[in-house]
Amino acid sequence: MEVTVTRIGAQGDGIADGDRGRLYIPLTVPGDRLRVRALSRHGDGFAAELIQVLDPGPGRSAPPCPHFGHCGGCSLQHLTAEAYRRWLLDRLTEPLARVGLADAAIAPLLQTQPRSRRRATFSALRPGAAAGAIVGFQVSRGHAIVDLSDCHVLVPAMMPLLPALRSLFAGILLPRQRIDVAVTAADTGLDVVVGWPASPDLALRETLASFAENADLARLSVLVGDGPVEPIVGRRGVGVRFGRTVVSLPAGGFLQASREGEAALVAAIRAAAEGRRSAADLFAGAGAFTFPLAEAGIRVHAVDADRAAIAALTAAAGGLPQVNAEVRDLFARPLRADELNCFEMVIFDPPRAGARAQAEQLAGSKVTVVVAVSCNPQTFARDARILVDGGYRLDSVTPVDQFLWSAHLELVAVFRR
Repeated sequence: MEVTVTRIGAQGDGIADGDRGRLYIPLTVPGDRLRVRALSRHGDGFAAELIQVLDPGPGRSAPPCPHFGHCGGCSLQHLTAEAYRRWLLDRLTEPLARVGLADAAIAPLLQTQPRSRRRATFSALRPGAAAGAIVGFQVSRGHAIVDLSDCHVLVPAMMPLLPALRSLFAGILLPRQRIDVAVTAADTGLDVVVGWPASPDLALRETLASFAENADLARLSVLVGDGPVEPIVGRRGVGVRFGRTVVSLPAGGFLQASREGEAALVAAIRAAAEGRRSAADLFAGAGAFTFPLAEAGIRVHAVDADRAAIAALTAAAGGLPQVNAEVRDLFARPLRADELNCFEMVIFDPPRAGARAQAEQLAGSKVTVVVAVSCNPQTFARDARILVDGGYRLDSVTPVDQFLWSAHLELVAVFRR
């Protein structure tokens, strides 16, 4: 059937109306006139396959990566820079409008550069007994893996690791065995966590330790099922600098996607903290925001449910008496309004699910400045509405594009009362 794309949806697919209703068509732009084939049910419509571009829309551009269109790591490299920028801003303004915050002041979009993302999770597979291993990202629709030769998103330090991982997995994976491999580019080298179906035996541990030596990894660990990450070999500390403080990141620990994105978030938080003497840093992780605030002379109480992250933060804070930390599940037990009232400022940076319970407590508190960091505009809008209904004014929202060419958008927002 022939259709014309009218807009791009929240996941990066072009949306058109066809004989069977709404169609979601990847790799398309508004104004594209296309020949497509409807496939399976997808949300409120159908996923569709692009057969031919009959007449391209004005926002189309040549993608820089040869894997684009097959690899599921990026979904929007085919957009011009301006069309991509407009779509990202729509990802923020539309959820805000739905909760009655259409008049929010949106700062200019901050964009990180290509080849700046410092963490990724690869898939690895040995297709058969006579085959080598493939390592890369999963295709956008399906379970196949694209064997990466290059990536325009990841830091260059990760690229030499891919052929080394292929060689390793060709020798240790069973035919048709598939695993995940998480890689973080820390300041002191690569930190690798290999997902494995069972605790490795002595022979496999020796193989992994030898691999880490040859690949010059900072650390290599394994993750069996849901828990806990087990270091196999630590050749040097996995150090990350937050402000002037070096933190030894725990294995599998959270880190902002890029240094540039983290710096933009820290700058916005530091600006909002001007004149403040105390702050609570909620969902603090290992202290990406805690230490820059503490180094500015602010007393900081850091809270997170991750014991390993709080232990790393506490160890690094040895020379900073104005930092204290607490292990606490803020979803199950948010800081109450009466606990929050002793702070002049609160920062919260929850996972994609947002922080509804914590926002409700903040709305009932006397805290005068709240800074929200979010990687999900939908749940941010929900939490922002709670804060505004509690008497806060949404002063500004700054979008930060540190997940290049994907449907994800980071943001930092400042609320005051």
